[in-house]
Amino acid sequence: MATEVVSSQPVTVTINGTVYEREVEARKLLIHFIRDDLDLTGSHIGCDTGNCGACSILVDGTLVKSCMLLAVQADGATIETVEGLAEGDELTALQQAFSDHRALQCGYCTPGMLMSATALLRGNANPSEQQIRKALQGNLCRCTGYWNIFEAVKAAAERGAP
Repeated sequence: MATEVVSSQPVTVTINGTVYEREVEARKLLIHFIRDDLDLTGSHIGCDTGNCGACSILVDGTLVKSCMLLAVQADGATIETVEGLAEGDELTALQQAFSDHRALQCGYCTPGMLMSATALLRGNANPSEQQIRKALQGNLCRCTGYWNIFEAVKAAAERGAP
């Protein structure tokens, strides 16, 4: 019987302004590294196939689904997760808009929606409804709360978010 060889590699990432250095199993997904190794559990695991968007984060300013990257692929990257959006107890305009517009139903999709909307608003301060819909199309909400989410993103843009 053959034995399985599992290799690990050093990984250094900056997440929400904090530098983390760890030995990581070469096959570990980035979402599992973030949640399990670093205890940053705001990003959710929904599908592990890139379909739901619950694990969406920003890697070097680009929106990615962290279940589609290996942790070792993120070595040297600057990462933003939902935990890094607010400063202290102050919600961002986008987070406040989600609350104001009741765009939070069960909340499982919310971290990914917030990260996708953040990426949109950083690149387009005044998106149309169609642009908002396109930016969020990679995120599934099983509670069918899309209308309130679209309205929240629109309101946040009007407030000058992100």
